[in-house]
Amino acid sequence: MTRSRNRALRTTLISVAVALSVSLSGCVSPFPFPTSNQPIKPSTPTGDEVSPELQPFYSQVVKWTKCEGTFQCATVKAPMDWNDPARSKIELALIRAQAPGNPKGSLLVNPGGPGGSGYDFVRDSLDYAVGAKLIAQYDIVGFDPRGVNKSSAVKCYDANEMDSYLFDIQPDAGVPGSDSWLNMMDQQSEDFGKACLKNTGELLGFVDTVSAARDLDLLRAVLGDKKLNYLGYSYGTFLGATYASLYPEKTGHLVLDGALDPATTDFDVTKTQAVGFEKALRAYIADCLTGSTCPFKGTVDESMAKVSKFLGQLEASPLRASDGRFLGSAVMFYAIILPLYNKDNWPILNDVFSDSFSGDPDYAFTIADYYFGRNPNGTYNDNSFEAFVAINCLDYMSTSTRGTLEAEAKELAAAAPVFGPQMSWGGTSCDKWPFQSTRVREPIAAQGSAPILVVGTTGDPATPYQWAKNLASQLENGHLITYDGEGHTAYNGDSACVNNAVEDFFLKDIVPAKDPRC
Repeated sequence: MTRSRNRALRTTLISVAVALSVSLSGCVSPFPFPTSNQPIKPSTPTGDEVSPELQPFYSQVVKWTKCEGTFQCATVKAPMDWNDPARSKIELALIRAQAPGNPKGSLLVNPGGPGGSGYDFVRDSLDYAVGAKLIAQYDIVGFDPRGVNKSSAVKCYDANEMDSYLFDIQPDAGVPGSDSWLNMMDQQSEDFGKACLKNTGELLGFVDTVSAARDLDLLRAVLGDKKLNYLGYSYGTFLGATYASLYPEKTGHLVLDGALDPATTDFDVTKTQAVGFEKALRAYIADCLTGSTCPFKGTVDESMAKVSKFLGQLEASPLRASDGRFLGSAVMFYAIILPLYNKDNWPILNDVFSDSFSGDPDYAFTIADYYFGRNPNGTYNDNSFEAFVAINCLDYMSTSTRGTLEAEAKELAAAAPVFGPQMSWGGTSCDKWPFQSTRVREPIAAQGSAPILVVGTTGDPATPYQWAKNLASQLENGHLITYDGEGHTAYNGDSACVNNAVEDFFLKDIVPAKDPRC
């Protein structure tokens, strides 16, 4: 028997929404904000001067209705094809926490992904998404980008088909990397793409980040803001930087936390993230070995070797869970990396490893299911995985071919001996996608923009610190905020230094004279 699906991760950008870390930690409580009794007013569009074919979109009046308890919800129409606005319309779903009094304007929030739901992020964890000071002075707006969740969405498989795609073991596929195994993976990717096209329609070709950034400008205008105020986490930094490159003169306050480097190729993304997660695993194990409930003994190196050996064992002999699914190395991989996003979730790994080492895979499946948005009853919360693949296949022009995969696998294994092999062999997964990428990976300067804050965490496994340094240096008016710590993203966490820098920027227009090195 061999691994089930390892292609999903390798499609690039393992930047899951930061809300997933919240749901794992279980520490989020509803944030009390005094908005429930305020009158609901429609948003008055700015009256931007745009081309006649775009005027109907930019002149929309957003009508809010009470929803989700104390929140307000609305939908906005956008062109499916920004180059042909008359072709068709799509809908963008918004949710708002209205500030009391006279807010400074709207603050749009994106949690990452691609494929993460900004609607759910704000609804489920407002006080984690944004600090209390910003909630008090901005209308906080979560939105689902095109292709995602409650907006006009990508749809590929039903729940049973998705289970099969993600979790089925293929006993006769051969050794990972062999021609028969790669042929099987290519066929699965092609079948998935065909299902996405059949069930989504032509929207599938227009869920790229450039189109989403143009949607972002539309949202800015119809919400009544002359300039965009935006907080983007993880993939949301790529969306924000893309916006700044298209509309530098309309940037207000942009904060990009857990930054992607827009000039990085898909293989470099994979290699850098493999190294980042490997370092995070070592940091977890070093911390774990100081406790009394650690499932490891000996040294960090010995423990890393144990993880690697265990993944190899699962490759040969998957463990059967109580629901009938088999835990192969790929699913175990997801169960390991998700808690590594947030240091507060490291204790979860103690139970993941302890149970799995003893032959019980149920808890590993529980954690992996968080990654995929899968419920215990086999349904899925949203379409985050499908959107993840669809957006990435349009955003990344692959540099890999069948002829380069073996050399890339060796390079990944050398750079990250535990995780590198798990992240190999997927470089051609978008080759037969119904729509090919045309976006060239290159630096973003956003010449003429307002100041943009880029927040980077030195121990970030998913969007490594070097990417934040790269993006800040590429941006003509980029300003780096360094957090010396562990975990994916930094704002609204334990660092008062980071929190103050971000909130002083949004509330007082203070741009740090130099990196505060928090």
